[in-house]
Formats: sequence, C-alpha cells, structure tokens
Amino acid sequence: MRFRKIHGAGNDFILFTNPVLGAATDWAKEAERLCARRTGVGADGLVVSRFANGTPTVLEVDCFNADGSTATMCGNALRCAAWAAQSDQGFRTMQLHMAGVMHVASVDTDSVWVTAEVGTIQPRVLQTIINGRPTWFDSAHTGTEHVVAIVENVDAIHTEVVGRVVRHHKNVAPLGTNVNFVQHLGGQALKIRTYERGVEAETLSCGSGAVAAVVIATMRGLVAKREVTVHNQAGEPLTVRPHDDRPNRAAWVGGPVTQTFEGVLA
Repeated sequence: MRFRKIHGAGNDFILFTNPVLGAATDWAKEAERLCARRTGVGADGLVVSRFANGTPTVLEVDCFNADGSTATMCGNALRCAAWAAQSDQGFRTMQLHMAGVMHVASVDTDSVWVTAEVGTIQPRVLQTIINGRPTWFDSAHTGTEHVVAIVENVDAIHTEVVGRVVRHHKNVAPLGTNVNFVQHLGGQALKIRTYERGVEAETLSCGSGAVAAVVIATMRGLVAKREVTVHNQAGEPLTVRPHDDRPNRAAWVGGPVTQTFEGVLA
C-alpha cells in the first residue's frame, strides 16, 4: 500500500490516494499505528482521498487524527489532498467532500486554497489564568471546534500545558476543543500557536485554526475584513481571505503544500 508523506505549511499527514483495500479497513487504528512518531511513519494525521463515483473532479476525503479520532474539518488535510489530485490528474480546481460538507479547492503555482465554513461565534466562552493573568477565550466554529485567546506574546505561553487545560475545560465539554493563542503583529498580520485536539499536542500549523483566528481578530477589531496573513510555528504562513460570495459564512485559506517522500507500507 503506497503512501505519501506530505505537509501543509508544517501540518503533516500520511496520505493514501485511492487505496485498493477492503471496506473493512480500520483507518482509525491505522492512524494510531502509523502516526506514531517513534514507531510509525509519524504525522499529525492520516488522510484517505478517493475519487467520487462518476465525478473525477470530486474527492471524498477522510481525515483521522493521530489518536484515531475523526476530524470533521482539517483545512491543511484538504489542501494536501487537492495538491496530490492536481499532481496526479492535472486539474487545478475541484470539490472535496469531508464529513458531510463540500469544499472547493484551487491549486496554483505557489499555493493551494480551500474553502472553510464559518459557523457559530461566541465571545468569552471560558477564562483561564495564563502567566498569572486572567485570559478570555472566544469560540469560532470553522468546521470544527476552536477557541481563540488574543495575547500579547504567543511565544511567552507554554502552549501544551495551557492548551491541554483549555481543551478539556468544562465549558467546552463533552467534545472539547482546539485551542489557539493569537498575537496581532500589526496591520493585516497575526501570529498563531495551536494545540490540536486529536493530536493532543501543539502542531506547526492549523488551517481551520487560522480561519478561527482571523474570525475572532476581525470581531475584536484587530484586522479588517479582507486578506490576513497568519504566521505559524513552521515559518510557512497561511493566508485567510473572505469568500467572495459568502463573506460572512465562509473563507478561503491558502498556503504552501510540500511532499517530503513516498513509501510502501511493509
């Protein structure tokens, strides 16, 4: 069974394209086994991408986190699947179906763009103490659950310690949440660090988290409702811009995709 090791702005995945396997394959268990960084291939998640029957420019995409849980939305996984489809088939625009939601993708020379749905926004969902200071988190649903705290310096925060506490906070039970710490760099630029539910660790980049950060920063008046650059731990920024037709309900998120290697499972 062949796979790609691929990452979207540092958010890395094991990608299977049109795998020839029986329907009984337990992808959740495969994700746990293969995503382990010491004993497996190592990745934040496992992605299975298949062409929909009779529609060559529509992909069915499933994403499993490193702990085996299913991701309802993963912007970087969708971007990686779109990049692979363009590389294999040549088409630059396509639709991707993930967890019941249809997304649109566009692949250009330098970036891969996908749409993300923007749902419920709730200010001040929870509060915790960070470095001795009470800090509020707002929530934004961008296909999956996210909370965002606007802070002065993201690098002064112990992301994994605080992120783990907030991820399990009673106010976001029972599902829990992804946790984002966001710093305004001035103008239309943000810096983000994200603790991802399902990976249970800080990741170098998060597509849906970048969208959530922009949604909350816009609500707070820190950035204007136009294109925003979101700098991440990978040093490969993502760009978020409002959807032309549905600026209040959807956004585009784009950035680089890199394939690091291909392999065959033993």
